Amino acid sequence: MEGIEDRVLMDILSRAVGPEKARVAFGAFSLPPSVSVRLNPFKLPSSQKGLMGSTASLRSAPPLASLRSAPVPPLPGSPPKEGRCPRWGLSLCDWGVEMLAAKLPRVAVVSSPKPFWEDETCEKVPWSQYGVMLAERPRFVMDPLFHAGCYYVQDSSAMIVGHILREHLTRFEAIGRPIRVLDLCAAPGGKTTDISTSLRERFGDSFQLVANEVMRNRASILADNVAIWGDPNVVVTSRDPKAFDVLEGYFDIIVADVPCSGEGMFRKDPKAVEDWSPEAVELCAARQKRILADAWPSLRSGGLLIYSTCTFEEAENDANVDWMAKELRAEIIDYEYSSLPGVIETRTGGQLVPGFVKGEGQFVSILEKISPAGTTRQGIDILKPLRNGLEKGIAKGRDFVPSSDWALSIEPPLDKYPSVELDKETALRYLHRDGIFIEGQPEGYLIVCHEGHPLGFVKNIGRRWNNLHPLERRIRIDL
Repeated sequence: MEGIEDRVLMDILSRAVGPEKARVAFGAFSLPPSVSVRLNPFKLPSSQKGLMGSTASLRSAPPLASLRSAPVPPLPGSPPKEGRCPRWGLSLCDWGVEMLAAKLPRVAVVSSPKPFWEDETCEKVPWSQYGVMLAERPRFVMDPLFHAGCYYVQDSSAMIVGHILREHLTRFEAIGRPIRVLDLCAAPGGKTTDISTSLRERFGDSFQLVANEVMRNRASILADNVAIWGDPNVVVTSRDPKAFDVLEGYFDIIVADVPCSGEGMFRKDPKAVEDWSPEAVELCAARQKRILADAWPSLRSGGLLIYSTCTFEEAENDANVDWMAKELRAEIIDYEYSSLPGVIETRTGGQLVPGFVKGEGQFVSILEKISPAGTTRQGIDILKPLRNGLEKGIAKGRDFVPSSDWALSIEPPLDKYPSVELDKETALRYLHRDGIFIEGQPEGYLIVCHEGHPLGFVKNIGRRWNNLHPLERRIRIDL
């Protein structure tokens, strides 16, 4: 591997998984990095998820257009069931389809090739219902469905954090209030979007997810990705972890995917190789302890902390988990990590290593807080969020200007604004923030869609449309 000596890489791997496994892993580092996506079940009907059955059966499922135009029976009111929507009792897959069909008026959808994630070369990620491993990397920026939030590009190994969270959500089903979760080091948003999907499937609308990123420039990227994914229950903050101590005992779960030495990303990120050194490992281990200690007061007693890194270093992984258990007073929760294909069980958690899994490097562990914690009467507003739920728009004089975030939400206002279907070329021009115009449309605000999925708003002022796609989210490459 360019930028790091073979003996150094072999030493890193040997210390992590032993010499025998290290030889297997070492060979994988000469292979191209993995490519995977995670689908958004609240924007895609079951026929497009590509995960619920065989490829043939998926291709024969009804398209979104037919679902939207078909009669929809009343939503049943059956009691909560395991693996089913807690609000209506439908299977989670069917619930997403019924909700879309019930709430959204018919949108004309042009025929198009099957989505790339339904290709027979794709594989399901073992620990993610909606994760798909791709044989090659598409040009995501040139796919309007990427900009519509129909899927998120995320490493398959990173998806294991969401799996561990889902495995432990049952203990919070009877707390008597919405569950509160903090994604402490959240940018760019992969784990945040995964967590929000899991919380919505388990608890319906009864949750609050706070996604925090201390670096303001990265926090703005996080806020954009949260908006594109479309869940209104996600709050975005940009605060140092120490700021959360005012919310003593507030959160039921903290997910801490802490900054690390990045060894697990050596195949994918040349900068991770360039920045690595033994001194960087020591610095990261100390920084991680500081982050964890600062945020610890905001976790309630009996709450869970899911700890993860993308490194192989014992000092940043098992040693820090042991430190939390001893110094912060927590109990390491037993979990059979080796039951997951390719995952190597460590003293305190699970290690994912290229050569054993198809994704990149990742470590994960989970602890329960056993130390006492106070309670707070403060709310999230004290942290001055960058984004606090869904902003539907702003009033300008007598005019109400709808927000692009509203169009991208999982409940877009297709019953309030006319919608216009765009072909791929026109959709990309819209996302590039070019001027587009289609004759014969009503004046005023219109929602533009591609394959039935909202992309944002335009304002038809008669002979032209004003493109309202946010400037900071535009496609920046030449079309």
